[in-house]
Amino acid sequence: MSHKRIPKRKAAIAVGGVAALGAAALLLPNANASQSNGDAATPRTFAAKDVSDVASMLASQLGDTFAGSYYDASQKQLVINVVGNNSNVVNQIEKAGAVAHQVQNSTADLRAAAQTLKADATVPGTAWSVDPKTNEIRVSADSTVTGDKWNTVESTVKNLGSGVATLTKSAGTLKTFVDGGDAIFGGNARCSLGFNVTAGDGTPAFLTAGHCGVAAAEWSDAQGGAPIATVDQATFPGAGDFSLVKYDDPATQANSAVNVGNGQSVQINQAVEAAVGQQVFRMGSTTGLHDGNVTGLNATVNYPEGTVTGLIQTDVCAEPGDSGGSLFTQDGGAVGLTSGGSGDCTAGGETFFQPVTTALEAVGATLGAGDAGAGDAGAGAGDAGAGGAVDPSAGAVDPGAGDAVDPSAGAVDPGTGEAVDPSASASDAAGAGTAQNGTHHRSRKHHSSGASQ
Repeated sequence: MSHKRIPKRKAAIAVGGVAALGAAALLLPNANASQSNGDAATPRTFAAKDVSDVASMLASQLGDTFAGSYYDASQKQLVINVVGNNSNVVNQIEKAGAVAHQVQNSTADLRAAAQTLKADATVPGTAWSVDPKTNEIRVSADSTVTGDKWNTVESTVKNLGSGVATLTKSAGTLKTFVDGGDAIFGGNARCSLGFNVTAGDGTPAFLTAGHCGVAAAEWSDAQGGAPIATVDQATFPGAGDFSLVKYDDPATQANSAVNVGNGQSVQINQAVEAAVGQQVFRMGSTTGLHDGNVTGLNATVNYPEGTVTGLIQTDVCAEPGDSGGSLFTQDGGAVGLTSGGSGDCTAGGETFFQPVTTALEAVGATLGAGDAGAGDAGAGAGDAGAGGAVDPSAGAVDPGAGDAVDPSAGAVDPGTGEAVDPSASASDAAGAGTAQNGTHHRSRKHHSSGASQ
């Protein structure tokens, strides 16, 4: 992989190719719509990006009666769990356009149950998070949790009482996804770049997984290549899984975009909070683009290396090498950084992500280039104004037909601004065709990859 060194180069998000994509027909046509109008008794429809703010407002208003919330994607409605049957509380929820749902467990009850799990069932290979859809804590244990370890977890869950928690066996082994990628390289570790940011001192940097940051101090965009960035801060295990890595060249322009392959990029507009039920997209250097839904928040994961708290739980698949990669929404919201999970993109599994909002706050960084301006930061795969934001489904593949699908027909050639057919170079789901690898793009105008996986 060769790169031209240009003083004011642009480093678009480097998160791998789109080979063997499992996502097809990913986008909801009205997912960008704002909430609709309606009277206080009629539930409103919400865009997924709007529900966190409304849920937070209601949580502060309702106090102890608030017992969590989730997004009903099929109805585009916000559901608010409440304890008790107070008509005034219901009226407040309906006035905000949400749906009230009476449940058994309060937030305090579930929080106490999680503390019991932490004290009595912190076993490597286990994880848990609150599922607001069932109003229970979902506990999972991987294939390494057997014998006395399984009995300990099982008895702890049972002692929490009926309807408080459920225990399931998860596929494979719970692990971080640090091996086998083809995006950024540090020592013997291979990971995926998450989001470009501007550090608190104004220098260009990027976010990736914390377990990548503790694995190596220097990172390259080519295996065996010269380092291009140095770890500034890293947290893992403990209260998160994130690291801030600063580019060695202060002239690097860290554009706020995610490369989804085939010369296409998705502009990242802001960091957003995840909501249970929300549709999300993940890009990683090993498995490319996949989508799924948020299934839990504030998850605790007991990796072999130690316990990590405060993560987002999803049903999106991932594999080794995807660590640190981007989790984002179709309208350009940065949601998370790939941490780890169990299973793979063949059999399926569960994956956990570090919330971007808490990572940015912890390291004192902001998304994108601090001096690039909105237009330049959004250019992604080309110069500012050369084209529009690209649908994350533009490089998606129909796993049944093997053909690339573009529901929105929104892809543009970053060099010409003209509409393009994303299927022209996309790989099929079986791996046929040429995989497009997005690494650190260095050319001045056309940020196309110079390597294939």
